[in-house]
Amino acid sequence: MSEYSRRAVHASGVGMPTIYLLNIVNWTQLRYFMLIVTAIVFTLEGLRLGVGFEHWLYDEATREYEQHAVAGYALYMLSMTAVAVLFAPMVTIPAMLMLIIADPISGILGDNAEDEHKRLAVVGVTFVLCALLAVPFTYAGVGGMAGIAAGVVGGGFGAVADGIKPIVAGVGVDDNLTIPPAAAIGIVITFLLFGVDTGFDPLWV
Repeated sequence: MSEYSRRAVHASGVGMPTIYLLNIVNWTQLRYFMLIVTAIVFTLEGLRLGVGFEHWLYDEATREYEQHAVAGYALYMLSMTAVAVLFAPMVTIPAMLMLIIADPISGILGDNAEDEHKRLAVVGVTFVLCALLAVPFTYAGVGGMAGIAAGVVGGGFGAVADGIKPIVAGVGVDDNLTIPPAAAIGIVITFLLFGVDTGFDPLWV
């Protein structure tokens, strides 16, 4: 599968927030759906990595460096689902969209190895895109300057997570894992500073 095809598949994840935004499912139903999908994905990854189960889809969906590690699509679902389980839509939807939409666009603009940071210009463009994706939801959630600031700050956190890869044991941490939680943290911290609803809404409460 070409990189452009992978990015198209990546962006197809927009269907998850869309079915909520179109009122096809409610927020609780979307969260449970994402938990089920994530469980299926990690079951498949367990079979692939644990017992060597082979399928043509694995060859298409995974890159060479993912052959013996958890694949990016699994980290993608894990990070978005973790944020969805913890937070309300005004935090979660922006965090998801930054990964689903901004990340593949940033990948097209950038040309960096898996263990390299992206160019500052690419991070800047990604920040603008992330903020534009976030502000409508954070503003709808709390209104005023708090809503605008939260979207902008969350966009900044998301762009940094996309562009700067932490290196652990010589391996770059996949941004599929870091973008949604980083964006959510930026939004929540800003809400806290403004003294408004943080959007913390755990599924189990």
